Amino acid sequence: MYSLTDEQRLIFSECRRIATEEFAPRAFTWDDEPPTENVELLADLELVGLNYPIELGGGGLSEFEVCLQIEAIGRICPDTAQSVYRRSMIAPRVIEMFGSESLKEEYITDVTAGERSISVAISEPQAGSDVQNIGTQLVEDGDGYLLTGEKTWITQGESADSLVVWTRLPDSNMGVVVVDTDQAGVARETDYTNMAGDTQTHFTFSEVSVPESHVVVSGKSGFKRMLRALNWERCASAMGCIAIALCAFDTAVEYAKTREQFGQSISEFQGLRWKFADMAMQIQLGRTMVYNTVITAVENECPPNRLQSSIAALYATEVCNNVVDEALQIHGANGYQQGHPLEYLYRLVRGKRIAAGTDEMLRNTIADAVLDEGLADLPDLMN
Repeated sequence: MYSLTDEQRLIFSECRRIATEEFAPRAFTWDDEPPTENVELLADLELVGLNYPIELGGGGLSEFEVCLQIEAIGRICPDTAQSVYRRSMIAPRVIEMFGSESLKEEYITDVTAGERSISVAISEPQAGSDVQNIGTQLVEDGDGYLLTGEKTWITQGESADSLVVWTRLPDSNMGVVVVDTDQAGVARETDYTNMAGDTQTHFTFSEVSVPESHVVVSGKSGFKRMLRALNWERCASAMGCIAIALCAFDTAVEYAKTREQFGQSISEFQGLRWKFADMAMQIQLGRTMVYNTVITAVENECPPNRLQSSIAALYATEVCNNVVDEALQIHGANGYQQGHPLEYLYRLVRGKRIAAGTDEMLRNTIADAVLDEGLADLPDLMN
């Protein structure tokens, strides 16, 4: 059993305190804008990018501490937790892992200071899950390159200062480049609003200048490492799902203890008590699964493997959707109203079955792994 250090306990308790005192009043109201002011507060307290090096303004810690942070904040304000892991585990993380020192200094220090927002740009109109069908192209141009193509469904694209763009390279391999949204040739074409109220943006790129230093990932081996690094996103998303499930669970418990029907608290009815037992089991199993995957990867000093991260992501997503659904059911008509926290969470969690790998793609990944390599013995699972 893993024991938390005093520092880890302090991080968790401090993030929970901040979320309770500062973020709770506006929780569930961020369906038309990102919680920028909350991120800025965390940045002022040096709590953005805990897993980035100290010299880049980070905490010099690991992804495990980021997951603790996601749980502590997300149980109170899920939207702020999502903004935390987008900055710690997704687009900026690619630059921190694969970029040059000068590129890290240029971008990551602004991220940890709360002054730059970076989004990842992968999906295209004809290439969602099928990333090998990406048509965005990088071509040589003197000492640098030109980027042409389009990307869609870019989360928080409306507020992004920079984009980490997946593209086809001149040698036909897949790669990743960094561009700024105010560069010549970058056009923000359309903003879409999804069910949760979040904005997702469609960008086009018309011969956008990309210097050699901004080609972050290239070559077959580089892209394979990039794909494995993507497993950090799956773990962060999974932890976000567990935090949302905890949030919904807490809401349902509080309601069930105070709501009375037939002369007693509805928490006394066996049917509802079994619901709470099932939800608790699912949350605890999912939480353990995610933390075990992250701890193993941190101890081995490498990104999580595809099997463990995919299982954790898929299971956490299913737990999250089920718990929110059951929590709403416990509330009855009271929860089925616009403006209720569970109405918002119900819309929010549906997207979790699509983003960061659809349920179906994750099941395919799991099947590929176990059919190719088998299901490992316990000692091998820890590697």
